[in-house]
This record gives sequence, C-alpha cells and structure tokens, in this order.
Amino acid sequence: MFTIYHDFIINTSKEKVFEAVSTPEGLNNWWTLNSKGNPALGETFNLYFGEEYDWYTEITKFSKDKEIEFKTTIAMQEWLPTSFGFKLTEVKPSETYVRFYHKDWTEISQEYRQASFCWADLLRQMKQYLEKGIITPFEQRS
Repeated sequence: MFTIYHDFIINTSKEKVFEAVSTPEGLNNWWTLNSKGNPALGETFNLYFGEEYDWYTEITKFSKDKEIEFKTTIAMQEWLPTSFGFKLTEVKPSETYVRFYHKDWTEISQEYRQASFCWADLLRQMKQYLEKGIITPFEQRS
C-alpha cells in the first residue's frame, strides 16, 4: 500500500484548523462544493463535488482539535478503500503543525500522482483561507 504525505505550518490556532478539516462549512471553504456530516467518530460524511463526484466517507479517527481520519466508502474506484486524515500539533498559540496523509492506495497510479498534486494545491488553498480569509471559488479549485 502507498501513502501521500504533506506536512506544513498554518499560522492560526489548531482549533481553527480542526474546524476547517472536520466541519461541512470548513471543508466547503477550501475543498468540497457541499459537504454534510457531523464531526464525530463513526459518523458518515457526504463529500459532494458535483453529480459525478458524490462521495461518502466514515470518520474512523477523531480526537477534537487534534486528529481526524476519513475512510472512503463511496467514490471513484481508485479511492477505495483509501483513508485520509489530519494530525494537528500546536507549535505556538497561533501556529499549528499539520500532518496530512492519504493512505492505502493499492498502486502508484496516474490517479495517485494526480491526487498528490491536487492535495498539495488544495492544502495551500486551505492555508490561504485560514491565514488570509481567501476562499477560492469551487470552480477554480484543483
């Protein structure tokens, strides 16, 4: 199995970062078109990117303001059965170290490579959203 990793610092509190990666409103501001779900262990999240990409995940790890992991349950074939998550560590009161991963890829395929690139760009957009309040319109996101 293969894993995508991205580690970076966001200049805001871990509580704000956790909200951005665990709530529908937070996810909609940098990734999804419209997501729905309750941020809690075992809950189902709908990650909606349009009719063709109406995906579902289950929260398999959850520690408020510290860690969240989503296991993909309905998505394009290559994303099954991958999981992605965020581990947060407070460096300073307004500085958070983010360790992102997307694991359990069966091969280093074209989709894996594209996902790695897209995650890097989307995580950069999340950083801009949290640090500067910039929300990239959904149609312009990778």
